[in-house]
Amino acid sequence: MVLPLPKPNSPKTGATPLKEESHPPQVDGFNIKGKVLKGKPKDLAAILRSISFLEIAPEKDVLNIIYVESRDIDKNPYLFSILKIKEDEIQVLYTIPPEIGPKKRRVDVILYLLNILSLIEAYFSVDNKILYQLVENSIKDLSSSVTMDYTKLYTSFDSMKKEIDDYKKKVDRFTEQAQALSSQNYELKTHNDEMRLRIQELEGLSDEALKSKLQEWVAEHNGSINLSEFTKVYKLSDARVEEILNRLVSEGYLEIVQ
Repeated sequence: MVLPLPKPNSPKTGATPLKEESHPPQVDGFNIKGKVLKGKPKDLAAILRSISFLEIAPEKDVLNIIYVESRDIDKNPYLFSILKIKEDEIQVLYTIPPEIGPKKRRVDVILYLLNILSLIEAYFSVDNKILYQLVENSIKDLSSSVTMDYTKLYTSFDSMKKEIDDYKKKVDRFTEQAQALSSQNYELKTHNDEMRLRIQELEGLSDEALKSKLQEWVAEHNGSINLSEFTKVYKLSDARVEEILNRLVSEGYLEIVQ
């Protein structure tokens, strides 16, 4: 089977070379010993064809599983991997583009391989010792590539995460306080509305009703009236009360005593 690796196109008049053409991906791979438990490798095709993003290409005694992750401008596979399942092993081939580190790419391919193995575990068994060693070596390689700058970055990330958690707690506390203040504000608004209605009721006294109130007040206070106290009790303006008092005097209902 010919691997569909992207190749530079022949120069054309007015054509600008693409980055993928001048820097094609590298190819790497590894093998894992194993064995078919049921039937032939090609019998696994029925199981894997249900996965829409996989391309299945059976050969004699070999099942090719192709996973194309991206293509170049000419629609040729660029980032992809091929699993060749044989009677006694799985051969893994994959591309490594310039923008992805080889160690990172290898780990990604191994994770993909583990997913495939979980689907066919009842039909194909691999040598777990080799698989574990492969995973362990890849993780070690990836860990060793982490520089001090990354370590500082992760430390900074942890610090920032703690600050974010603290801010979330403060936001929760402020939210509770805001809800309490909102409740208090509602109560004050209700009380204010009640007072406003009360004032409107009192200010809505007719002149005759106000005359009666003034006469009652004078009678209850030994013939005297404290204008400020009266207006405070009945929530009336001084000017209106004085006007009604003058009427009562002019009409002979009240008399001013010097």
